[in-house]
Amino acid sequence: MRTYRELFRVPEFTPLFAAACAGVAGRTLSGLALGTLVYGETGSPLSSALAMFAPSLAQVLGAATLLSAADRLPPRAALTGLALLTCAATALLALPGFPLWAAFAVLLSLGVVSAPAGGVRYGLLNEVLAQHGYLLGRSLLNMSTGLMQIAGYGTGAVLLVVLSPRGALLVAAALHLAAALTARYGLLCRPPRASGRLSVAATWRINRLLWASPPRRYVFLALWVPNGLIVGCESLFVPYAPRHAGLLFACAALGMLAGDVLTGRFLPPRWRARLAAPMRLLLAVPYLLFAYGPPLPVAAAAVVLASVGYAASLLLQERLLALTPERRTGQALGLHSSGTTAVQGAGAALAGGVAQYTSPTAAMAVMAVLSVAVTLVLAPGLRPAAGVPAGGAAGAEAAGEQDAPAR
Repeated sequence: MRTYRELFRVPEFTPLFAAACAGVAGRTLSGLALGTLVYGETGSPLSSALAMFAPSLAQVLGAATLLSAADRLPPRAALTGLALLTCAATALLALPGFPLWAAFAVLLSLGVVSAPAGGVRYGLLNEVLAQHGYLLGRSLLNMSTGLMQIAGYGTGAVLLVVLSPRGALLVAAALHLAAALTARYGLLCRPPRASGRLSVAATWRINRLLWASPPRRYVFLALWVPNGLIVGCESLFVPYAPRHAGLLFACAALGMLAGDVLTGRFLPPRWRARLAAPMRLLLAVPYLLFAYGPPLPVAAAAVVLASVGYAASLLLQERLLALTPERRTGQALGLHSSGTTAVQGAGAALAGGVAQYTSPTAAMAVMAVLSVAVTLVLAPGLRPAAGVPAGGAAGAEAAGEQDAPAR
């Protein structure tokens, strides 16, 4: 499978793609609306950042308790149910006079329950396309994320003026309802990938197995931390440029889109390992410019350039799949997804806290320095020579995991 057109010849890919697009558009719109609403009421960069990324932060708890659901629930039912739950929560946040503390409680609860969503979605993608098509399919989903974010932030900026933030939240709820209907009536009724009851114990046991492999551990850390710190920079777009935050978010989405097209469609396999580390550095270095408070055109260009580096996660996901037994791919991808979003939430909280006592520009520069430092520290463990041959690693661990319940 070598072209994006071939992906849409797989019947189940189209509804999966459409549901993902509607969900991203809904989350983008609701995040911008909530961040604007909370900043307008409180004037606090920290509160604004947490309003946008609180569900991400709460996924730490969901990853520790519910992640085994990624392989133990029927994918269609799980995706439909999670989209309906998000729709209801978003509509609740739009109620006039809804207290701020209650809004944060809803956001945190939604983050916990949504933790398995990434594992369910990307595990299903791996089934639908088989492993040889995963990178191309994930690349297209990432591109759709960029496009939906561009559209969501652009449309959101208009809706905030025309309808108010609460009206924009109702539009976001409708998008989540569309995602639920698309998943329910477009996807096949597939069985779960793994047997067994949903339990905290099962989640912990498999998470420990996934984390026990040093090559996989380096991949998880590289997927989570540098990315999450830079999302902390993005969480400060509203206090940095209140009237132009939507433009900066759209620039970030545009850069991410360009990086995913380059990596997923045009980058030859022999270059992937060589460019992974430079792309992780590219993600952070342009944000160092914010230490000088650049004018809006320079800031927008820096955001576009930096966001190309998000494509490094595609290369790391490909490596993660090669190091993971097939029946654990859902939970491994879920651990990647929920861990990434959790660290993004932590990055937003950290950036908001630094900005609270310094300034948004200083906080962005601090987060960029931390991201560069983490990338350099992890680099030795991510060199090709530091990994384990993919087939051998996955096969050996799969054989070992068969005996795990007895032990």
